[in-house]
Amino acid sequence: MRMLKQLTVLIVFAMMGCQPTAEDHSGDSSKTEWIFSVLETSAGGNKLQPITDFKKEDKPSTIELMPEQGFQTITGFGGSFTEASAHLLNKLGPENRKKIIEAYFGESGAKYSLTRTHINSCDFSLSNYTYAPVAGDKELVHFSIQEDEGDLIPMIKEAMQVSKDGFKIIASPWTAPPWMKDNNDWLGGKLLPEYQSTWALFFSKYLSAYKAKGIDIWGLTVENEPLGNDNNWESMHFTPDEMTGFVQNHLGPKLEADGHEVKILGYDQNRGEEMKDWINSMYASETSSKYFAGTAVHWYASTYDHFPETLNFAHEAAPDKHLIQTEGCIDSEVPKWQDDAWYWSKEATDWGWDWAPEEQKHLHPKYVPVYRYARDMIGCLNNWVDGWVDWNMVLDRQGGPNWFKNWCGAPIIVDPEADEVYLTPLYYTMTHFSKYIRPGAERIGFKSSDDDLMVTAAKNSDGSIAVIVLNQTETAKSFDLTLGDTKHTVTINPKALQTILIDNV
Repeated sequence: MRMLKQLTVLIVFAMMGCQPTAEDHSGDSSKTEWIFSVLETSAGGNKLQPITDFKKEDKPSTIELMPEQGFQTITGFGGSFTEASAHLLNKLGPENRKKIIEAYFGESGAKYSLTRTHINSCDFSLSNYTYAPVAGDKELVHFSIQEDEGDLIPMIKEAMQVSKDGFKIIASPWTAPPWMKDNNDWLGGKLLPEYQSTWALFFSKYLSAYKAKGIDIWGLTVENEPLGNDNNWESMHFTPDEMTGFVQNHLGPKLEADGHEVKILGYDQNRGEEMKDWINSMYASETSSKYFAGTAVHWYASTYDHFPETLNFAHEAAPDKHLIQTEGCIDSEVPKWQDDAWYWSKEATDWGWDWAPEEQKHLHPKYVPVYRYARDMIGCLNNWVDGWVDWNMVLDRQGGPNWFKNWCGAPIIVDPEADEVYLTPLYYTMTHFSKYIRPGAERIGFKSSDDDLMVTAAKNSDGSIAVIVLNQTETAKSFDLTLGDTKHTVTINPKALQTILIDNV
């Protein structure tokens, strides 16, 4: 059955008491009859609520869908398996643990299709650890993923059992073991040249170890945030050419020789101007780009600018490669508990509010958390990004656990002591995209006459179409949605996000 026919509510506009404008093609067998349904999440309290009552304005704006215009193929949407999230699940009762896994991966939930996890520890671990703790062990005889067997691996396996369609996993290291680095530290430093082959072997052993647990890793990034965090959490520096050389001469050949069919994504940091240096290095020639399957990016360069110019630069340099957002979150904030209104208010700040250089302060104003997520996903999709991954799936009321005390938000917040779960508005925002734009979908063209509305659209492989509309204004908006010769009028509430689902009869 098609995806849309699994919904509990389908809206056939011709049967509605308050009919929108529509062309009648019932006598023309060459015309397709479409079923439309609308789901809305809003500051007014809707949470993926089916909307059936539309008030037509005298002069609605227009959104014209153009499915004949095809762009990138979608890889997926989802969040990240971290030790922090998995540890919290282990502290919850079985009912709430099941509730969260179902909310993210089940048919009744968000149906996450693209995820990420960390290799070795990261800031959202309980402590620093590595799978290769023995210094000088060049052959990695003592390699072990035992650290992941109590938390991370059970969470991933449980998600696999619930997910009907399955999901892809991208794995990223924050650092090599300190003994492989020039500063012998968890923070900063560079990989010593004499350990490049060992570090490549480390990736191969990781893939094999996870496969032995029944978990296939779909993609790897070479290094999380290679520009580094010297004074914060686990990190390791690469220049663009150093990363390209490592992949070209060590990592790519080693994984190929060991028979690992895994996608290597380069860069894995912010979408600012510096990203171009990495694109130019990775895709300088067929030789340099051979082992790169694409580019990974993060959103922390700004709270609201998705940097379309640099995203298009990356696509034009390698139009046949992936462009995937591998991390984003509400950072530098302690989560608000059971307070939906906060997630719709312009009160959140990010790291740049306090710490960005003066010339970059304009990129870090206060923002609305729901808008930050929705704006970024729409903006990324409209500029060639084919996958979008949130950071932690679950955090506690402090925004951890996190050994560095780097508190952040997550779509689901829990109180493990009280065994309580809070699905924030960010969870429903993610679901608008992840559940209805499925892997293999193709982004399609559109024209919108209302600049106040942010819009994107994709055609799924079953022929259904999902249209995402964001209204950030304080007033309701009406628009005529046209598909071929069919036209329907839709109203979106103030401060709301809609997914409009279109399927043929």
